[in-house]
Amino acid sequence: MYIPPGYKITDLEATKKFIQANSFGILVNILDGKPWATHIPLELETNTAGEEVLTGHISKGNPQWKAFADDGQVLAIFSAPHAYISSSWYNHENVPTWNYLAVHVYGCLRVIEGADLFQALKKLVDKYEAASEKPVQLEQMSAEYVQREMRGIIGFEIKIEEIHAAQKLSQNRDAKNFQNVIQELEKRGEGYDVEIAAAMRALNG
Repeated sequence: MYIPPGYKITDLEATKKFIQANSFGILVNILDGKPWATHIPLELETNTAGEEVLTGHISKGNPQWKAFADDGQVLAIFSAPHAYISSSWYNHENVPTWNYLAVHVYGCLRVIEGADLFQALKKLVDKYEAASEKPVQLEQMSAEYVQREMRGIIGFEIKIEEIHAAQKLSQNRDAKNFQNVIQELEKRGEGYDVEIAAAMRALNG
């Protein structure tokens, strides 16, 4: 990912928290010579070997898995709120732009099955059911049903090799224009404007 000077996130722990908070990502690989992408949850975990990995799964009906091979490199993309920045908010002539946060993770994919896949699915379900009034748990379902459903998916883990993280939040503006962008975002209040304004305030703080 191209990251303009000054926009690179170098704090690895902050980047990991970003991935965990924005874990519905995009898995990209090459299938039959063409880029292929699927939108899925990708969870940051530590595997039994103590390696940091991303875990996920896709349907067997999705041909993307046919390009999976041990040690095959893939790209996982995570993004967060973004917002259009009008150049009318500056006190000088300039062009409009976009503020955003994004992380790209490169790594080698390995297919997981059996107990490893079950544990990955259990962690995923437990995480997202935690806030439910009556949380669902895989171990409460019949083993026959769970195994049948598992036969319909391909599970995997991605051993992380590179992480590229960017936050473009008007860091190249002087203090007056930086604050004005925040105020204008909060005033407009559309889409993710307020979230981007909050990220800018946190950056400035």
